[in-house]
Amino acid sequence: MNGQETGAAATGRQFTIRNGGAEVTVTELAAALRTYRRQGVDLVEPFSADELPPSGSGILMAPWGNRVRDGKWVLEGKVQQLDLTEPSRGNATHGLLRNTGYTVADATAEAVSLVGEIFPQHGFPFRMRHTATYSLDADGHLAVRQELANLGPATAPAAFGAHPYLRLGDVPVEDLVLTVRGRRRLVADERLIPVGEEDVDGDTDFRAGKRVGDVRVDVAVTALEAGPDGRYQHVLTAPDGRRVALWADRTFPFAHIFVTENYRNVPLAVAVEPMSAPANALNSGNSLAWLETGESLAGTWGIRSWL
Repeated sequence: MNGQETGAAATGRQFTIRNGGAEVTVTELAAALRTYRRQGVDLVEPFSADELPPSGSGILMAPWGNRVRDGKWVLEGKVQQLDLTEPSRGNATHGLLRNTGYTVADATAEAVSLVGEIFPQHGFPFRMRHTATYSLDADGHLAVRQELANLGPATAPAAFGAHPYLRLGDVPVEDLVLTVRGRRRLVADERLIPVGEEDVDGDTDFRAGKRVGDVRVDVAVTALEAGPDGRYQHVLTAPDGRRVALWADRTFPFAHIFVTENYRNVPLAVAVEPMSAPANALNSGNSLAWLETGESLAGTWGIRSWL
């Protein structure tokens, strides 16, 4: 069966792909990664089709990731005002597609491509298309390709990211050890807007691995060390040696780490977010791409496991 599709739930149609002993379900809403199970082991925090992605679980973020301070930025000398989607902190957050239904561009048994359209709107006068392709290889490992294209006549800013919460089956998240090989971290204010950059230390230094239960962080790490394959790899290791890793190509030079006690009914959850640019990039310009008409920004991340 090609890209099995089911029902009209709160998150819209559900697209299921299978290969190599793995199964993935992606939602029509926000092209979110709702489930990923390999060899019977959950590798992301699952949620039901009839609930909105809790704490942004599994959503894709475009045309920016994370936050824009006050929802304001300046384009050619004119202040742009985005809708404030994080009222508690007075920010615009997680891009413009969190509440958008994606359409199917292509589907096979082991892959599905979904398209989200961005129209000119408050604070963002551009026409863009975000395409997300989820695929499983013969061993059941997941890859996600994101592409953001400028369809309009004016040069447009572009960034994207993803918001998966990782787990390793029934292993308590607090017992997992997280390793992220990044030398620098972004210093953020009380509204989680970057105001500087410094070397990692203490709770933000994950290079040698830290037990997730020992930290509470909401931080972007950069100056990442790539492996021999040219990819960045952020690894969670269980006490029995099993591992799950989020990998990303060089389009994603930031890894945002979020450890929270406020994720649904689990004691602790950890999001490891691949980001092409950090929060507030529309203002700082940090790693922000600018696309001419017809140009695209594209990158691939994924999840591997050793079970």
